[in-house]
Amino acid sequence: MDKYELRILAFTGVILVIFLVSVLRAVNKYAIDLPECIPYDESFTEPQIKQIDDNLYQVFVKSQMWSFEPSEMYFPVGAEVDFYLSSSDVVHGFHIAQKGLNMMAVPGGINKATAKFDEPGVYEIVCHEYCGSGHQHMRAEIIVNYPNQQ
Repeated sequence: MDKYELRILAFTGVILVIFLVSVLRAVNKYAIDLPECIPYDESFTEPQIKQIDDNLYQVFVKSQMWSFEPSEMYFPVGAEVDFYLSSSDVVHGFHIAQKGLNMMAVPGGINKATAKFDEPGVYEIVCHEYCGSGHQHMRAEIIVNYPNQQ
């Protein structure tokens, strides 16, 4: 093998290691939680909010043209929320910018992701996948208050 080929291979290997280390560092630093695909179950397609524990909630979000159901969700500060996302028609996006949560709603599939809400405020959910002519109006809100302010 030519010495220039060896240098190129070594350089490529170093760049690959730097890339992998930076991805792992970003995942740990920003606590990015990757969505998880779970087997389809009809019970996940009914929009609802369940309180499991004092600060643990499950939200079953149904996305459809051009809305999320439920469209308003109220949680106390410190709540940890498991979002189960399904779609009844086309592919939709589910994005909470302040939490770095980003999922796809695919018909016939269920995606799950968890977010913790430590700060009070209004967290906007937007659809980031073009889903038709009313796409720009597809929004929902999460309102996080101290328990006595709900």
